[in-house]
Amino acid sequence: MRKNILLTPGPTPLPPQVLEAMARPIIHHRTPQFQAVIKEASDGLKYVYQTSNDVFMLASSGTGAMEAAVINLLSPGDTALTVQAGKFGERWTELCKAFGITAEVVDVEWGKAVDPQEIAKRLKANPKIKAVFTTLCETSTGVATDIAAIGKIVKETPAVLVVDAISGLGAIDLKSDEWSCDAVVSGSQKGLMLPPGLGFISVSLKAMKLVEASKSPRYYFDLRKAKKALDKTDTAFTPAITLIIPLIEVLKMIKEDGLTNIFARHKKMADATKAAMKGLGLELFAPTAPSDVVTAVKVPVGIDGEKLVKTMRDTYGVTIAGGQAELKGKIFRFAHMGFIEEFDIITGVSCLEKVLTQMGYKFSLGAGVKAAEEVFLK
Repeated sequence: MRKNILLTPGPTPLPPQVLEAMARPIIHHRTPQFQAVIKEASDGLKYVYQTSNDVFMLASSGTGAMEAAVINLLSPGDTALTVQAGKFGERWTELCKAFGITAEVVDVEWGKAVDPQEIAKRLKANPKIKAVFTTLCETSTGVATDIAAIGKIVKETPAVLVVDAISGLGAIDLKSDEWSCDAVVSGSQKGLMLPPGLGFISVSLKAMKLVEASKSPRYYFDLRKAKKALDKTDTAFTPAITLIIPLIEVLKMIKEDGLTNIFARHKKMADATKAAMKGLGLELFAPTAPSDVVTAVKVPVGIDGEKLVKTMRDTYGVTIAGGQAELKGKIFRFAHMGFIEEFDIITGVSCLEKVLTQMGYKFSLGAGVKAAEEVFLK
């Protein structure tokens, strides 16, 4: 028998309160009892989103919420600006193309963040751009984006700013209203510490005008229906009852802890993880714009990156993530979001040291753990 430690950028470990809430007898969703749940969830999501706008709950993954953003804000033939700085930035482009929307792409080298001035330049050059799609934390590379700066730029144009905060919400700061984010999408299985299955999308008044005007075909993801239902404290279609009820427990935990404390805790865990990697002589993949959600690390020369991840998971029960697409086998990703605390980090670093040693990588044993502990002791 062994414990399994989950250090992946989604899904993340589940708090006991979530497991307990998921085990409760199910209730019917068209009842006053579930309306009370919807009201509490809606208010709690606004707190986490730092918004006064509506936040709609969808029975889908975060990608479903991304699709909802594209088809509700734009019509076939419209032009959007998509920021591609990794695998999930590319998803915005793919979704636009799937629905007949012209995607003007800002290609960014993987491991770096987009320059907000490049977005300003593109918007000035092409006034037909109706939406800017970007990513709060690019999970595939461990890069954080300066959404506040981008928001200031987009705010001064007719375009709307749409942010993929699937891996960042509830872990790093996102002031949706203050930063002029018109639509923010997220998912349940990362910073919100739930199983996969819930998608979320906030919509500003500016964005809602585009929702009403969109000519895109839509049915299940029609935010007009979602708005009409939410105004009556209801959902347009059958909700994910056994996920929304534990969502209430998560939102209580977040509010009790306070967003400022949560962001500070994630930063400390990120700092400790990065210090550990440097202590082992490893190179960070995104040193200039690192995220506090996940740390991407280059696999040392001569080490099989896929075998490293597999051995940690299958032999020792510590699961981290490998690289995606062009980074497969070249990096590994060590997450520190959600229901993860410092001794999970220490355990993960210790396991990494053990497997690297077994694979022939030379370093001073214990150097990573020592470096992480020094950060936690500050």
